Amino acid sequence: MNIELIVVGKTDSEEVASLVEQYAKRVNRYCRFALTVLPDLRNTKSLSARQQNRGEGERILALLGEGDCVVLLDERGEELRSIEFAQWIGKRMASGLRRLVFVIGGPYGFSEEVYARADYRISLSRMTFSHQIVRAIFAEQLYRAFSILGNEPYHHE
Repeated sequence: MNIELIVVGKTDSEEVASLVEQYAKRVNRYCRFALTVLPDLRNTKSLSARQQNRGEGERILALLGEGDCVVLLDERGEELRSIEFAQWIGKRMASGLRRLVFVIGGPYGFSEEVYARADYRISLSRMTFSHQIVRAIFAEQLYRAFSILGNEPYHHE
């Protein structure tokens, strides 16, 4: 199974980018993992939040294939404990799914079209995080899920 993380906007922090890269390398030991960074829209100061969502949404939808399983990392999504998330990933792997795509939206979330295309919504927390730091949190949780599935000592419970 291939896993892709699509994110809107580049990371301004070298530390965050380095952390994401570190966990991405670890995840690549278990499956092919790719990070796709969509460039920020131009002239966002002259765009409403809805216009920004639409523009970002068009770019996100253009990257999705018909057979992709699309998961939005969304504050209104289902909350899963790390073990539950690992089991969720395991079920997707066992199903023969070829491509699992996680998406982190921009500062105003997702367009209605992206919500309509999504297969699942997962929340990483009831707390709000910047859309940049969420990348590192998600990459770590994805690595943790694979270590749980492999019965490795990374996760303690």
